Amino acid sequence: MGEASHDKIEGSSPSKLNNQHPTINTPSNNNNNMHHCMNIPMGGLEVHKVVPPPRRSTLQKLMVRLKETFFPDDPLHQFKGQPPKKQWILGAQYVFPILEWGPTYSFKLLKSDIISGITIASLAIPQGISYAKLANLPAIVGLYSSFVPPLVYAVLGSSKDLAVGPVSIASLIMGSMLMQEVSPTKDPNLFLQLAFTSTFFSGIIQASLGLLRLGFIIDFLSKATLIGFMAGAAVIVSLQQLKSLLGIQNFTKKMAIVPVLSSVFEERKEWSWQTILMGVCFLLLLLIARHVSMRKPKLFWVSAGAPLASVILSTVIVFAFKANRHGISVIGDLQKGLNPPSWNMLIFSGTHIGLVIKTGIITGIIALTEGIAVGRTFASLREYRVDGNKEMIAIGLMNIIGSITSCYITTGSFSRSAVNHNAGAKTALSNIVMSVTVMVTLLFLMPLFHYTPNVILGAIIVTAVIGLIDVPAAYHIWKIDKYDFIVLVCAFLGVIFISVQQGLAIAVGISVFKILLQVTRPRTVVLGNIPGTDVFRDLHHYNESAVSVPGFLIISIEAAINFANTTYLNERILRWIEEEEDDGNKHPNIRFVIIDMSAVSSIDTTGITLFGDLRKAIRKKGVELVLVNPLAEVVEKLQKVDKDNELMRPDHLYLSVGEAIASLSMAMKNQASNMYDEEMQTNASPKS
Repeated sequence: MGEASHDKIEGSSPSKLNNQHPTINTPSNNNNNMHHCMNIPMGGLEVHKVVPPPRRSTLQKLMVRLKETFFPDDPLHQFKGQPPKKQWILGAQYVFPILEWGPTYSFKLLKSDIISGITIASLAIPQGISYAKLANLPAIVGLYSSFVPPLVYAVLGSSKDLAVGPVSIASLIMGSMLMQEVSPTKDPNLFLQLAFTSTFFSGIIQASLGLLRLGFIIDFLSKATLIGFMAGAAVIVSLQQLKSLLGIQNFTKKMAIVPVLSSVFEERKEWSWQTILMGVCFLLLLLIARHVSMRKPKLFWVSAGAPLASVILSTVIVFAFKANRHGISVIGDLQKGLNPPSWNMLIFSGTHIGLVIKTGIITGIIALTEGIAVGRTFASLREYRVDGNKEMIAIGLMNIIGSITSCYITTGSFSRSAVNHNAGAKTALSNIVMSVTVMVTLLFLMPLFHYTPNVILGAIIVTAVIGLIDVPAAYHIWKIDKYDFIVLVCAFLGVIFISVQQGLAIAVGISVFKILLQVTRPRTVVLGNIPGTDVFRDLHHYNESAVSVPGFLIISIEAAINFANTTYLNERILRWIEEEEDDGNKHPNIRFVIIDMSAVSSIDTTGITLFGDLRKAIRKKGVELVLVNPLAEVVEKLQKVDKDNELMRPDHLYLSVGEAIASLSMAMKNQASNMYDEEMQTNASPKS
């Protein structure tokens, strides 16, 4: 705000003002109508003038605004004052975080990371196969996606705990969106091409958001939206697994609860009791293992190893009893070897280009939101910082490279990251260990999965997505904010009754509507004084302690003023004045409308006209407009438009409500005293 100058209150000598903290009794035009007497401490009170901020050029203002918008964390701060050699080292470490922790790596850390890496690999292998099936892709693609992306993230990622690979929600969205135009059974090769191309566009979007520092875009997916969306998706994913758990061959491809349940009961003839028995037994085993690990975090290895143990055990059972000949479907042959290149499978033209771009954008943002949220969650537990923009770049490049090495969309997985954290991972090297373990599996162990039953993959998926249904978080939101809970419910119901992408769109739309409502209908309150102090608070909130000040209407605007809310603010303030006039039997007539602008952070051209229009409207009623504590941007713009010096007059512009009340009250008191003296002199003149 710049420096403030000081003036003693006019009409009273400094000695009187400084003498034993006298008080000001705010006057009224009609003492019979005064419902109380305001006592505001006046000991040594000085009126501080509002002065304009230091002058800055338009370019300087623009640079400050751009810096606060795109570089709030000031990433270049670490380079200041460093010699050129040190700056090159810091730059390399910033781009490749592995160079930051790599030189100081020790055998003790390696031991912890090897244990963590092998542990999460035991979870990643069965989940990779399962999630690929969920995306309607060949099972081997899930393992490919658990090999290359973790290597890329280990070099570029800044999280110590994040374990990357395929995830259920992104897999579901990609599979359901691509199925709208291409059948994965009738044209599997084209479907695979579209999946790789969508992954490429996801990576481009993610890396671009990080490079352009536009990460705030993903903040439009609020916590309530994500909780409702995740829960709805978890329900749909679980219901889709009834195909595997019941042994149904002809199952609907739709992703809504009604067609899914209809398909389940319409195909009762295809139900296989052998599949159901095996599915129920292993599902219970996995759920018990998950429950044990949740109750006792030190036994994290129980839930981490349960999926792989279930795969091994179920495969042995099927092989030993030839169960594949008795109605239990199996994965079949999986291609042996490492990821083949797939850049020749990317499609950048044709009738499906719009679909792959749309799928890439939606899955990219969802995957990015999940990955960053998981990374920040575990970073806060271990008290280190994760750079959101660097994470976007790392995840984006991970998917770009993945798309040309036969991988589909990947990000940070909460379940695998939790296992990684609990297993004691120290650095991102645990991702490399996991990747090496998957590589060994791809090279030598593929034939062992031939007899793995599909029912076990369904059970693994159900167990994994159940954790996405966060009932305590939903109840917490219900207690805090009912509107947010409505957003949550809309996201949940939209996903399970319409579709995954439309449910998400509905929830985001409602969230954006809430933001627009807050912008167009900003919070405005009438302030009252806490007796005996110069503190002013919301009359409705402090209805038992705060009291209105006779002759004054004090209004606080608690939002930026712009073209979207100027009309509302004008109408609302005038309505308050009319309400005060209609209630004139209880309150004296209003002499001043004081607008506290402490919370008005910015104002535009239309907003500036509000004060001129408001001043003209209320002056007709004999009321003056007074502004309190306008911030720098507001003062600058008021100066430029207030050519007649009506709004910026010293007696209409104050730094605090207390100073405004005291100064204006004293002025009214002096005016009333002068009028009384003149009247007495007039009456005394004839007698003399």
